Amino acid sequence: MRLVTTFSHVLLALAAAIAFSWPAYAEQSWRIQPVVTGLEIPWAVAPLPEGGALVTQRNGVLIHSVDGRNRDIGGVPDVVDNGQGGLLDITLARDFDRSRVLYLTYAKPQGGRRSGTALARATFEKGATSLTSVEEIFAMKPGSRGGRHFGSRVVEALDGTLFMTIGDRGDREAAQDLMRHNGSVIRIAADGSIPRDNPFVRGGGLPEIWSFGHRNPQGAGLDLAGNLWVSEHGARGGDEINKVRKGANYGWPVISFGRHYSGAKIGEGTQKDGMQQPAFYWDPSIAPSGLMIYSGAMFPEWKGDIFVGSLKFDYISRLTASPLREAEEIKTPETGRVRDIVEAQDGSIWFISVADGAVYRLSN
Repeated sequence: MRLVTTFSHVLLALAAAIAFSWPAYAEQSWRIQPVVTGLEIPWAVAPLPEGGALVTQRNGVLIHSVDGRNRDIGGVPDVVDNGQGGLLDITLARDFDRSRVLYLTYAKPQGGRRSGTALARATFEKGATSLTSVEEIFAMKPGSRGGRHFGSRVVEALDGTLFMTIGDRGDREAAQDLMRHNGSVIRIAADGSIPRDNPFVRGGGLPEIWSFGHRNPQGAGLDLAGNLWVSEHGARGGDEINKVRKGANYGWPVISFGRHYSGAKIGEGTQKDGMQQPAFYWDPSIAPSGLMIYSGAMFPEWKGDIFVGSLKFDYISRLTASPLREAEEIKTPETGRVRDIVEAQDGSIWFISVADGAVYRLSN
């Protein structure tokens, strides 16, 4: 009788274990496939509505990939390939299928050894081998020496204006100086003009600045209501996700949840009146780069979730919005140094693995 009872207990325990593990297995009913390979330090990807993708490489080369074949696209602005600088983000205009307009960010040479984050508008026609109508519509000033903290994501807002992130360029105090673009999110119209409702357009700061006190925001995206969110690198600890508000000061380098790489304290602590708290922060740092807020088109259970790539720990962080918390680490052999993550037109999720020199597609 004792043997039968023990055997029954084993069966019950095994059944319970299977039942417990099934939802976790079901949640990962997706697959990952390569869509672009053979890349050299890829930085950003834009899936095209007709198929294929445009991919930026930090060395200044724009790649058009279709059916596994890569070709270089001409007409790219001159860039400074130095440290973290080079050819950086690419974003298709919301009406790209009709207008064929896209936006590029890059480290622009500004004389001598100086460079600054810049934004260009261009068109890319089907079958073309070069960009056309290339026009610089913004360049930060003044430029800086060195190759750090360019930021450099560009997002089209629902009203057609453009947000672009700019890092502090390694000059920490400049992120609190409204007469410099360092450490800011700027907002301009699609033609480069300055909207009248920008917070500093009537004086007190550079009129392009929308928010300031950022360290190095390398991820940016709109939520389902059209609000802008950014992910940004802290120092040692203190990587942040911030909901960007008009005119707000996000505190760097006065407040931070991280420390200097020397171990020294940063600024005045973790909070100060008039400065925003992060919506979420990581400690230790994950080195976040690339942020996307998902529509739910292919995976309804992820609707409204925030996806952020980790360069340091080789995974994609999935965060639920309410409350904002890290719900899952998507870590696979393909998630090596995730630089960019975007949603394609069909609801699949495309991400860049710098480690593999590849773009992958996550789908059901």
